[in-house]
Amino acid sequence: MFFNLQELGQWLGVTAYEIWIWLTSLAVFTVLLSLKLDGNMDFSWWVVFSPLFIGDALNAYFVVTVFIRMYIAKRVRPASLRTLWSLLQLVLVFLFEYLLCWKLTDSTQFEYSEVMAPLFILSQFIMIRACQLH
Repeated sequence: MFFNLQELGQWLGVTAYEIWIWLTSLAVFTVLLSLKLDGNMDFSWWVVFSPLFIGDALNAYFVVTVFIRMYIAKRVRPASLRTLWSLLQLVLVFLFEYLLCWKLTDSTQFEYSEVMAPLFILSQFIMIRACQLH
């Protein structure tokens, strides 16, 4: 019923380290979000979303490092495909976070459907990947 780490890694095309970075940044984001919504701290939305942006940057750094190591090992095609997939995921997630943060600061007139568009696209790509695996 639940996915184990190996299945989740195959479906999403990420490693356990990348999942750990996502979960850590999400935990810190959740704490900052609860502090902001409670009114205990007067953070801007950019400060609240900063752990997610930092997590995306760390994952991008990891992806580039893995690409370089695979390229040096003469595995050019798998390195290129993995890098392309991971960077596509990172760009779409970052774009969603950025648009949501921009929407919450009331500096734009975006609708929520426009803000959620990167997640819709990402879900389509994950569906396609899942169909290719099985």
